[in-house]
Amino acid sequence: MTPPSVVTRQQPSPDDFRYVIGHFASGITVVSARHDGRPCGTTVSAVSALSLEPPMLVVCMNRQSLTAQAITVSRRFAVNILSEKQVATAERFARKGGDKFAGVPFSGDPGGPPLLDGSLAILECQVVQEVSGGTHSVFLAEVDRARAREGSPLAYFRGRMGRLDDELAGRMPGQ
Repeated sequence: MTPPSVVTRQQPSPDDFRYVIGHFASGITVVSARHDGRPCGTTVSAVSALSLEPPMLVVCMNRQSLTAQAITVSRRFAVNILSEKQVATAERFARKGGDKFAGVPFSGDPGGPPLLDGSLAILECQVVQEVSGGTHSVFLAEVDRARAREGSPLAYFRGRMGRLDDELAGRMPGQ
């Protein structure tokens, strides 16, 4: 398969942009919320830290997503950072429709966002501001609670999911 051409003098086509931005490695999360009392969630790689004081995140989601619509209404969500062992979870939540939570263990307050068991880290958030960008809603959110455990994240690079290199995953900050 030949990769799309890279356009440099005009705005890239969606295929060209997807190809080029695919060279940026990111983690994989499931962003979860409640819609009419039921859990909903979707796989999201467009998550980034925004601020340390106060602790804030930026999360970008397609406005057509039921989860994005639930967040717009509830103003609360969780970012479940997946471990390298959760490829099946990432694939399940990337699909459209159906009960994605059927058979998936989770916890959390009944009125709050579902927290996926086995996640590498979880951040519970409150939306401070929502803006539109193209086809997406951009949520700026303060982090109310955060927890993490030992392990390695599930990564996304060039349209594929996988694990980080052992050397990078095992290196502590400052080493």
